[in-house]
Amino acid sequence: MRKVSFGAGAQFWAVFVVCGHCALCRCSAAEADFTAARRRMVEEQLAGPGRDITNRRLLAVMGRVPRHEFVPTDYRAQAYDDHPLLIGYGQTISQPFIVAFMTEKLEPKSSDKVLEIGTGSGYQAAVLAELVSNVYTIEIVEPLARRAEADLKRLGYTNVIVRAGDGYQGWPGAAPFDAIIVTCAPDHVPSPLVDQLKEGGRMIIPVGSAGDQDLYVLRKKGGKVEKQAVLPVRFVPMTRRKETVPQP
Repeated sequence: MRKVSFGAGAQFWAVFVVCGHCALCRCSAAEADFTAARRRMVEEQLAGPGRDITNRRLLAVMGRVPRHEFVPTDYRAQAYDDHPLLIGYGQTISQPFIVAFMTEKLEPKSSDKVLEIGTGSGYQAAVLAELVSNVYTIEIVEPLARRAEADLKRLGYTNVIVRAGDGYQGWPGAAPFDAIIVTCAPDHVPSPLVDQLKEGGRMIIPVGSAGDQDLYVLRKKGGKVEKQAVLPVRFVPMTRRKETVPQP
C-alpha cells in the first residue's frame, strides 16, 4: 500500500485559508470604514450646524447609499469628504451637501416620477431611487451614462432608467413628471422641461454662467411657473448636441 503524505497539501490549504481570511478581513474593515465615514457625513455635513438638512427619510437614505461605489477607484478614500470629485470627461459628482440640499428642496414623495438631467456618476439617481417611485435620468456623455447604468444595476436600483442624450429636451415620452432635478447649469430654464412638469410639480435647477449661478426652485401652478433663488452655486455648464432632435 502506498503511503500518502498530506504535509504539503495541508500547508497549502492552511496558507490559502489564512490568505482568504485576511482578504475578507480587509474587505470587512474597508466597508466598516466607509460606513463610519457615511455616518460622519450625515452628522457633520448634512444635519450639522449651518447645514440643517432635516428631512429624516433623506438623511436615512444618504446614510445608506454607498457613495464610494459611484466614484473612480482613485477617489474612493475621499468619497464622503465635503467637496465634489472628478468622475471623468470634465464632469464631477457633487458635494454631498449639495445633493442633500437639492433633494430636500425637491420635496420627493414615494409616489413621484422624477426626471433627472445630468446623470453623471449615478449617485443622485440612487438617492432619489430610494425616495420616489421611478427615476428617469439623462446624461449627454454616453460613456458616463453607460457606466452609471451599469453601477445602478449592479447595486440593485431597478427603478432607475438611464438614457444617453441631450437633457435640454427632457424625456417627452415619459412626461409628465412630478419633479425634475437638473445637475448642470444652463443659462436659462429650458422650456421643454417646464412643459414636461406636471401641474403642481417642482423643479430644482442651477441657472447662470460660470462663476455666477444660482440654484432655483420652480413650482408650476395654474400653468404658470413660480421661481425662487435659494442658493448661489457652481455647476458644470449644460452642454448641447450640435444637431439636436427631440427624443420620444
